[in-house]
Amino acid sequence: MKLLALLGLITLLSSSGVISTDSEIRLPEKTYLTKNVIVLVIDGPRYSETFGDTSYQYIPHLANDLAPQGVLFTNFRNNGKTNTNSGHAAITTGVYQNIKNNGTELPKYPSIFQYFLKEKKYPKEKAWIVASKGKLNILANARKKGWFNSFMPSDYCGPNGNGNEYSADERTWNVVLEKLEVDKPSMMLINLLEVDTRGHSNDWPNYLEAIKRTDDYAFRLWEYLQNNEYYKDNTTLIITNDHGRHLDGHKDGFKEHGDGCEGCRRMYMLAMGPDFKEGQVVSEACEQIDLSVTIAKLMNFSMPTSKGKVITPLFD
Repeated sequence: MKLLALLGLITLLSSSGVISTDSEIRLPEKTYLTKNVIVLVIDGPRYSETFGDTSYQYIPHLANDLAPQGVLFTNFRNNGKTNTNSGHAAITTGVYQNIKNNGTELPKYPSIFQYFLKEKKYPKEKAWIVASKGKLNILANARKKGWFNSFMPSDYCGPNGNGNEYSADERTWNVVLEKLEVDKPSMMLINLLEVDTRGHSNDWPNYLEAIKRTDDYAFRLWEYLQNNEYYKDNTTLIITNDHGRHLDGHKDGFKEHGDGCEGCRRMYMLAMGPDFKEGQVVSEACEQIDLSVTIAKLMNFSMPTSKGKVITPLFD
């Protein structure tokens, strides 16, 4: 009888307008401390030369200085096409797409940048793509109806920022610093290419040296963010790769990549920010497409076309 009386009271309140819809009693979305997200993509190192080498001789900053401040994923996966453009597009759109790797084909689906700019009604300068590889300017646009040439972020890709040719990482780094200082973007993706290009050149010594240099850039980027009044304590930095490389004994070894072998698919992902745990290592698999919805959750915008899922082990 008490239950029936309670149900009757709820019905009465609802009909009287006190409780009208489920949405009015739904708990509010969690508000995160993160106000800015930067994704650093170090192009094409093998896991065996990064966190797969437990001496960490080529990534001393990532392993010893940065990983203790965040969450390290040691089985981060590219489960799509393991090439540069497809790998980057999986990160930004949350959908695996077999995209031409020469910069002549746009992703079909809109990116985190487009959803972010549309929903927040921000100017394009609040989102930046800065890439050593000119062809990655495709990440600023999408083929899907309603998104083509719409809500596009700013981009500076290649040596002249016009989507052509490849640029030295040092030049890209200087552009990154300039954009952070001048435009103060809330969202940025950075591509550094040297590891990948040294690999394709079959230049083992300089491939290893390139990994060391990108390790240094990653450390300098985090130090900059932590010492900048605008970004300090409210910025999430995600460091990862677009693909790996063939393992020794498979096809051309470290020189190439692009198939479904373990060397091409397995990477790392390290994430640091005010809403994440610290000093954690996660061995369970997550994948590139998961980054889009995780970033959308942090920044409180929707990402309905993403096929990924929120990376819950990150959150404190």
